[in-house]
Amino acid sequence: MEKIDININTEYIKLDQLLKFAGIAENGADAKDMVLSGMVLYNGSECLMRGKKVRPGDAVRIEFEDETVEISVGQE
Repeated sequence: MEKIDININTEYIKLDQLLKFAGIAENGADAKDMVLSGMVLYNGSECLMRGKKVRPGDAVRIEFEDETVEISVGQE
């Protein structure tokens, strides 16, 4: 499992933007597809809302066929 730590300097970042910022999705369409296909877990629960506000302390997990990536969000 790959772990990525992302620090933001705002109150929150939207889930689809986080996937792009972390380099998981190449563009917005890819991020949208990942979220809507059920590949993304937000704090341990499936999340189908691409605009979900992700705040420092939250964890996002993306489960691909052969790989899992976990993103931890912190505050700058």
